[in-house]
Amino acid sequence: MLAAASAVIRLASESSAMTALFSPLELRETTVPNRVMVSPMCQYSCDARDGLATDWHRTHLGSRAVGGAGLVMTEATAVEARGRISPEDLGIWSDEHAAALEPITGFISEQGSVPGIQLAHAGRKASIERPWDGHDPLQPDDGGWEVVGPSDDPWPYEDTEAPPTTALDQDGIEAVIDSFRTAAERALDAGFEVAEVHAAHGYLLHQFLSPVTNHREDDYGGDFKGRTRLTREVTAAVRDVWPDDKPVFVRISATDWLPDRDAWTVEDSVRLSDRLADIGADFIDVSGGGIHPESRPDYAGPNYQLQYAEQIRAETESDIAVGAVGGITTPEQAEAVIANDRADMAIVGREHLRDPYFTMTAAKELDATDEIEGPPQYRRAWGF
Repeated sequence: MLAAASAVIRLASESSAMTALFSPLELRETTVPNRVMVSPMCQYSCDARDGLATDWHRTHLGSRAVGGAGLVMTEATAVEARGRISPEDLGIWSDEHAAALEPITGFISEQGSVPGIQLAHAGRKASIERPWDGHDPLQPDDGGWEVVGPSDDPWPYEDTEAPPTTALDQDGIEAVIDSFRTAAERALDAGFEVAEVHAAHGYLLHQFLSPVTNHREDDYGGDFKGRTRLTREVTAAVRDVWPDDKPVFVRISATDWLPDRDAWTVEDSVRLSDRLADIGADFIDVSGGGIHPESRPDYAGPNYQLQYAEQIRAETESDIAVGAVGGITTPEQAEAVIANDRADMAIVGREHLRDPYFTMTAAKELDATDEIEGPPQYRRAWGF
């Protein structure tokens, strides 16, 4: 489908009577009822290391839908078993995984929110313990597995040895693309309305994008065209099986935060965003960093990544929508992001862990309770 089909309707600027944060966002024929999105956040909570969604995932994601978020995105959901970050990560590499997710998408939709899934592959950052178990790399003999990347260079752990790392050959690359494609098909069967390709935070697709980690000399390395090829082909594969009336998102790290190296930059992200729009992507979820242990922002306070989303939104030639994440913790911040036309959606992560009802809190504080329905079971407490 042509990129023009992904045109965004930005109602905030068209209706002065409506609070910007609670204006709907239309992407293709999918309407997100407000501009609050739950950022994908790993929960490391699957049982028996099988990648199947549990009651934890249903409660975690469902409560944010009850809380009013317009779009509820799953954590990074592995498209194949070796693509998990930790053994306890969520997966969607079989029909059984899709079946476990179906009740969750049903509940999210019943609350009036849009269910989205982040399709992911960790690449060389896979096979590590979850954070509260130490976050150390796991060797195959200790419950881990051999990992893959654009080369056989392992993640540079400071004091411990990385799992064996294998460079993907052409057959391996084609298998990864097919894994994303079939995962998207299963996600659709499970009831998701948005599919997001995870190409950020130093995981596999980002490893191919960045010259910090991609030293290949074939068609998947070298210049910008080669390094972006895998992300473009994965996005095209997902778009190919995703319905024309539903949007495809791509999360990117706008910058590697490595100014003293040959690294991925915001200018690269602008170029990539336009190329993804040409493929049929509808939304760029703008984050940053993660490619190397030394990758750190100069500033990590409120709105610390908003500048990247704003620049991509302003400089892309396409009309692709853009979401901002990073340090958005108050209703006033979220409202300003949309009202000042700096991004099309406020993507809220950690604040949703502190307050599952962030969106209803925002409606109350912004005097916009007439612009959100809220669950009838809770209306007497919120004044809807």
